[in-house]
Amino acid sequence: MDYSRRELCLLLPALVAARADAAGDAVLPSKVYNFESLPAKVEEGNTFRPILEGVTHEEYHVELHETDLAPGTMPHPAHHHAHEEIFLIREGTLAVTIEGHTSNLGPGSVAYIASNQEHGIRNVGSTHAQYFVFALGAQS
Repeated sequence: MDYSRRELCLLLPALVAARADAAGDAVLPSKVYNFESLPAKVEEGNTFRPILEGVTHEEYHVELHETDLAPGTMPHPAHHHAHEEIFLIREGTLAVTIEGHTSNLGPGSVAYIASNQEHGIRNVGSTHAQYFVFALGAQS
């Protein structure tokens, strides 16, 4: 079959949407997220709240979640992965270790983790610490 440029331009958005659906990622719609309505998973005194996950209009995978860590705890052992992450500290004091270098961060601080760099996070304060993690790229 022969298609004109005009017909191909009309088909392109449908192909992009089909690709996103085939990958299992939903294209993220505009939406507000009320913190009180986010589902919470509690494990060993720590609370995890998924906020959003999907792809942008350019098919770039993003994921955002919030974590509340009890004093002295970690969400998981140090690790690395292909996607990048941004930590946005809301409350408390967190020790963020990237490639063996540790920094203590308080409210309003930000940490950026590049692809495949070993990193870990621990609540080193005496109160709960809350932070958001914004993951950029596919989590494979």
